[in-house]
Amino acid sequence: STSGIYDSTFTNSVGCDSIATLNLTINYSTTSSTTITSCDSYDWNGLIYSISGVYDSTFTNSVGCDSIATLNLTINYSSSSSQTITSCDSYDWNGLTYFTTGIYTYITPNSVGCDSTVTLSLTINNSTSSTSNVTSCNSYIWNGQVYSTSGIYDSTFTNSVGCDSTATLNLTINNSTTSSTTITSCDSYDWNG
Repeated sequence: STSGIYDSTFTNSVGCDSIATLNLTINYSTTSSTTITSCDSYDWNGLIYSISGVYDSTFTNSVGCDSIATLNLTINYSSSSSQTITSCDSYDWNGLTYFTTGIYTYITPNSVGCDSTVTLSLTINNSTSSTSNVTSCNSYIWNGQVYSTSGIYDSTFTNSVGCDSTATLNLTINNSTTSSTTITSCDSYDWNG
């Protein structure tokens, strides 16, 4: 198992020594080992591995002997999840504010260092508002309340999609007036026709 020059002595056919010399060169096989952790799959020597394990591949080294490469492979997996959300006007998700219905994704490392993809199916419903301008004498009844002073009044309800519906009343109250006149007349008096 070692390179060298080796002699062996025999007796030849005429009874004399026969010396055989061996000039021996021993070339050695080689081995290598690689430890890899990868997400989902790993491409090694043209093959794609998606399961953790120990894999060997044999080649020929520079001196014509076997070269055995060993791969100690750990496959960690990506993860995914989804959320369905309905919100009024906007929705805050992972530090961003969304105002439009849509499908959004957020990618962050999971506990094993691979991608964790979260998909958000977002429905944005909008609040509504309305304004009424009213002028009334003495008082005005609005949504079951009696108002006797001019002002701007708000009332909040829930609209058909479950969001706020704000109604604003711009109210002007004009007050009636009274006057009293004392008259003394003979026979008759004509008043306001």
